[in-house]
Amino acid sequence: MTVMIKYIRMVMVLMGFFAAGMALPARAQNVLEIDITQGNVEPLLIALPALIGDAAVQTPAGGLDHVGSLISDVVASDLARSGLFEPIERDAFISTPTSAEVRPTFGNWRAIGALALMSGKVEQESDGRLRVEFRLWDVFSESQVTGLRYVAPPQNWRRIAHLIADSIYQRLTGESGYFDTRVVFVDEVGPKTNRMKRLALMDQDGHNQRYLTDGQDLVLTPRFSPTRQEITYLAYYNDKPRVYLYNIDTGKHEVLGDFPTMTFAPRFSPDGNQIVMTLADNGNSDIYVMDLRTRAVKRLTSHPGIDTSASFSPDGKNLVFNSDRGGSQQLYVMTVDGKNVRRISFGNGRYATPVWSPRGDLIAFTKIGDGKFRIGVMKPDGSGERLLTNSYQDEGPTWSPNGRVLMYFRQERYEDDGSGGETSLWSVDLTGYNERRMMTPNDASDPAWSPLMSSR
Repeated sequence: MTVMIKYIRMVMVLMGFFAAGMALPARAQNVLEIDITQGNVEPLLIALPALIGDAAVQTPAGGLDHVGSLISDVVASDLARSGLFEPIERDAFISTPTSAEVRPTFGNWRAIGALALMSGKVEQESDGRLRVEFRLWDVFSESQVTGLRYVAPPQNWRRIAHLIADSIYQRLTGESGYFDTRVVFVDEVGPKTNRMKRLALMDQDGHNQRYLTDGQDLVLTPRFSPTRQEITYLAYYNDKPRVYLYNIDTGKHEVLGDFPTMTFAPRFSPDGNQIVMTLADNGNSDIYVMDLRTRAVKRLTSHPGIDTSASFSPDGKNLVFNSDRGGSQQLYVMTVDGKNVRRISFGNGRYATPVWSPRGDLIAFTKIGDGKFRIGVMKPDGSGERLLTNSYQDEGPTWSPNGRVLMYFRQERYEDDGSGGETSLWSVDLTGYNERRMMTPNDASDPAWSPLMSSR
């Protein structure tokens, strides 16, 4: 393992502990300088030239040279959004690769400050599919770090780019990437008094958006299955709120259970075989779990307070939820059989929408207080509470598959004349510094991150 990789991985560990300040050994400072101040990380300079391709060979996306450039652009965009990498502008390049088989002239890349370099090529198979090869180089040790080949239909060039970005991210940080993923969310259009809300699906970078529902019924809180191409969500059909299951491959919708009362706040278990949800009856809300194979339902809480928004721990042994059983809206943890209920939030304000990190180390939440809604995290025992955002109204966090980034939605203030109130999707990493807006055609809310597509 090169010195460069060792120190990038060290930075990732320190990010997890929100370290402040670090002195590197002399040799490491000559190879890689990453400053960590209050959790803020100096990004790694990486050179990402266009992948080499024959301009005469045409695909639906254009000549292979154009496809190679597009793929590199998407890789650069993915890595830049992580906050850990800074792609060098191509105008600064002293030279560019002319052959994927020739070792780079590393001195030219050191001269512009690059610590890592990608090279590669795009070719076309006899059946029309793309064959994309790339190599990642450590510029200072002049050694290859990794190299992979992907074969896919031409229309999937963007996914190939996400897979390359994941590979680079994983090799240099030691953590799995999160770029080959999708996000389901609620697309919103129309005035606030007559809002049309549709389920929409897109790649994690905002591309390839499509609608899953037609907007005739109000939809809320979509959630991805961790193991299948399924989404659970709340819909108001004939003004009656019900939890539904949607199969992405078939487009089939089905209601989960014929309950006489309102059901809401659904979320899958880690194995995808159960859904935990809330049932409301006569002003009281309790948490239930349904087995998707047998459709058997089990009640987990029985309390005069409002218990809702349950989320499984990644090992499936515990649930976190919010409840006002203690007089104000707080976070509680219990075992999956509904026992051993214990409160974990004790800060000022109220807590809502908890969701367990896929790593198991943190619980994200919405904190309500001081006239604001903010996104925060705490450990499962309630210690180490940290607020990551500080806006007027941020809520509904969802974790990236690697547990390093959170997505949520932000609503702006409404003005006295009824203007304003725009709702948009945002992401922030665990440092709280790398906050970015996700671009969508319309207003958007209630995001839910998918697992890695390649892990299905």
